[in-house]
Amino acid sequence: MARNYIHTLFTDAMRDAQEQDGSRGAYARMEDGADGQPDVLTQKERSFIAARDSFYIATITGHGWPYVQHRGGPQGFLAVLEGNRLGMADYRGNRQHVSTANIAASSRASLFLMDYPNRRRLKILANASVVTAEEDSALVSRLMPSGYKALPERAYIFDVVGFDWNCPAHITPRFTQDEIAQLLQPLVDERDRLRAEVAALKQQVGRGRG
Repeated sequence: MARNYIHTLFTDAMRDAQEQDGSRGAYARMEDGADGQPDVLTQKERSFIAARDSFYIATITGHGWPYVQHRGGPQGFLAVLEGNRLGMADYRGNRQHVSTANIAASSRASLFLMDYPNRRRLKILANASVVTAEEDSALVSRLMPSGYKALPERAYIFDVVGFDWNCPAHITPRFTQDEIAQLLQPLVDERDRLRAEVAALKQQVGRGRG
């Protein structure tokens, strides 16, 4: 069971609020046994991460403000690396360098991964680092999705500290174009079959009249 996520996230103020709300007992049991060692990603988390085509990353500015950024790409662009590590290529963008500068100042990052059709979400705490193409071009190239039209400038590396699965409450299902196409494919196949049957019947009728 993953325990280090909430053990790392919870503060004494949070525990006091839970105590007042009557929920502390359940969360204390979830925290019990946490020793500060990272939650180790299992095959369940690895498969979920590999299937994502987007996620959200939160970092902290030098002034202490939280900053949330959406990241997207082909499925698996957030790669599961050796050990308890994730990585992704960072493409050339608007050149604000907010997340990059934040990570350079503070390694703490939070990742939020959504599976809208199946109403699942995975939260990850990680220590992040930045590796430039000049420092390790092989790593940046390795993390670049094959055939993806973007210019990689650096890599983000995430050493997972903890993770937590959320309940599906209040998640509105949403679908990508590819997911909608997959759902509609049986109907498209049925339409094509019926069209072919109608065309064949018309030919038979035409020959009968001739």
